[in-house]
Amino acid sequence: MAYTAADVKNLREMTGVGMMDCKKALAEADGNMDKAVEILREKGLAASQKKAGRIAAEGMAYAASVDGMGVVVEVNAETDFVAKNDKFVDFVKGVTATVASCKPADLDALMECKYNGTDLTVTQQQQEMVLVIGENIKVRRFHIFEGGVSVPYIHAGGKIGVLVNLETDLTAEQVTECGKDVAMQIAALNPRFWDKSQVTEDVLEEERKIMMVQMSNDPKMAGKPEQVLAKIVEGKLNKFYAENCLLQQEFVKDGELTVEKYIAKCAKELGGSIVLKDAVRFEKGEGIEKKQENFAEEIAKMAAGK
Repeated sequence: MAYTAADVKNLREMTGVGMMDCKKALAEADGNMDKAVEILREKGLAASQKKAGRIAAEGMAYAASVDGMGVVVEVNAETDFVAKNDKFVDFVKGVTATVASCKPADLDALMECKYNGTDLTVTQQQQEMVLVIGENIKVRRFHIFEGGVSVPYIHAGGKIGVLVNLETDLTAEQVTECGKDVAMQIAALNPRFWDKSQVTEDVLEEERKIMMVQMSNDPKMAGKPEQVLAKIVEGKLNKFYAENCLLQQEFVKDGELTVEKYIAKCAKELGGSIVLKDAVRFEKGEGIEKKQENFAEEIAKMAAGK
């Protein structure tokens, strides 16, 4: 029984398997659609599902400004080698473009969006990438900034992706350098907060307790009144802000300025206003427990055909 291009398309939509695998399955099934689905379940999808269970902690964090909208995504793969593959990089960029055009509410919604420039959903395109590349590929997370001016920065080829969102009366071109400098600071130092106003009282209370214990163990502080120690603690909190809050941090490129003062300097020189509205930092694989492989054991398994 012969099969047509439409049959291949229908089989791919039904199973989410790559086009070449669909063609092979239809040929093997003599054009019988039900038999082809069964073949793919036994071969293609079984392999895809097996790969889907493997830990993907490498990959790429990518940030971009698309039609005035800021988008940052993380897509994971199993190995750093695959993360440098052109097809994988194109897939990540396609996911970014899909986020910008679809504006999904969450990851589940994104996976149901039509992947940029195709009739496939993001889920189906992801499944196709798994079969083409041969590793578990997984879209993990994304973030969108729709207002203001978003400035992207990608560090070390996708190890870290940062998106800085600025509120300004200047053009995107004018504030790009300032925004990139701030993004580089975020990538390098990974501050816990953007501004000291965001530090919650419970965090401050915990820091105060730690500082009090430290001073109680310091012979130089022995015998000092509690009120004096409390004042010293409040003074030490300024150091906490300088270490943990972006705007209060020392600007890496110019130690004479804080990041806040650097932004103000940029605004003054450009003749406008620039305010850090928000930012997002994605580091690939953060929070994912990487599996420790025994290389010799893995080779033995491969040799045994497992």
